[in-house]
Amino acid sequence: MASIQGSLPAISAIRSRRNSSSPFLSSPATATPLVSPARSTETHRKRYVCQSIGRRSFFRAMVQQAVQGAPAAYAKEMERLSAKESLLLAFKDSGGFEALVTGKTTEIQRIDVNERITALERLNPTPRPTTSPFLEGRWNFEWFGSGSPGLFAAKFIFERFPSTLANLSKMDVAIKDGNAKITANLKLLNSIESKLNLSTRLSVEGPLRMKEEYIEGILESPTVIEETVPEQLRGAFGQAVNTMQQLPAPIRDAVASGLTIPLSGTFQRLFMISYLDDEILIIRDAAGVPEVLTRLVAAPSSLGEPITEYES
Repeated sequence: MASIQGSLPAISAIRSRRNSSSPFLSSPATATPLVSPARSTETHRKRYVCQSIGRRSFFRAMVQQAVQGAPAAYAKEMERLSAKESLLLAFKDSGGFEALVTGKTTEIQRIDVNERITALERLNPTPRPTTSPFLEGRWNFEWFGSGSPGLFAAKFIFERFPSTLANLSKMDVAIKDGNAKITANLKLLNSIESKLNLSTRLSVEGPLRMKEEYIEGILESPTVIEETVPEQLRGAFGQAVNTMQQLPAPIRDAVASGLTIPLSGTFQRLFMISYLDDEILIIRDAAGVPEVLTRLVAAPSSLGEPITEYES
């Protein structure tokens, strides 16, 4: 017992030294913090700087994406305009409408035009052309193929008149309210002008596809350009005019109104619109043959009433 009691002062002295030397066992008033205030402030400052840099990087990436998008759109638009000019130049180099209808275009010219048509089609800016207000208006035929109304009109003329006597000078189409009126301008002997009008009905069958049904054709009464009549034929021309004036009124009116050719139920075709903007219209028939038209009359306002939407 005496030995145990003798050792108590030594144990107490050891505990006292441990308490005084360990910072973890010191009183709260004298405790030393695990992280110094200066180091804590520095940590918060670095964290704030990193967050600020992260936000700036995010917004910088957004701005760069927007800035890069604008040049890309501009470059694509310039490519489209260049493709349009290239196609129109190819039409001119191939001899134009007259060479096309008389069969004078060469194989190289035809493939060159088709190549440029394909290049423009892939840049089509109108995703749903059949219901676009740009479709309506008056268009001039620049290029057509085997199944087009242009070839129909050309065959109608050249099967009835020798090419030395008659030619198809131009052809256009007016599209309005789901109907189309194709007008082929004819010239006989370079002195007599006439028109063949084809009326068709258009129906929408999809965002790209339409159906065209022919209704009737009207061959208008010819008009003679007196200034171009050869001197040796002017006497006969005067007699013909007098004869016409002496005809009974019903016959004279029938001749003046032209020759009507019923076409309802005889011919129809499907085609798709592969390109449409405010200046150029490209369509392809069921065989894939392209027709290219350029606008004659300005397109209606985009706020105008479009062609009735198709039902899927």
